[in-house]
Amino acid sequence: MYIPISQDSDIPIYQQIVDAIKDAVLSEELKEGEAMPSIRSLAKELGISAITSKRAYEELEKMGYIVTIRKKGSFIRGVNKAKLLDARRKIIQGKIQEAVQMAKRTQMEYGELEKMLKKSFTDEREE
Repeated sequence: MYIPISQDSDIPIYQQIVDAIKDAVLSEELKEGEAMPSIRSLAKELGISAITSKRAYEELEKMGYIVTIRKKGSFIRGVNKAKLLDARRKIIQGKIQEAVQMAKRTQMEYGELEKMLKKSFTDEREE
């Protein structure tokens, strides 16, 4: 599993891992029951501390995305469809907020942003 990590980001590494795994679960790239890499192998693969990957797994477990079975490992937990849809909407809303904030900082007019959104939405549907 590919997890993009940026050492230069303001977002802590453990949170980048959490976000990447959540996105993979929500997009169904990772499926219920699928085994996760061990904490140590994830740390080695990403070139980070095992403490960091452990913290990410603990956070994912608290959020209900993974379950850890002693001496067997961590696995993707099933996410109900309503929760899945709600989580996807929250992600989209967050990205829209980011775009709106950037548009405001660059003094873009609402109409221009609206046109960009419509064009992006239409272009995606045509592919």
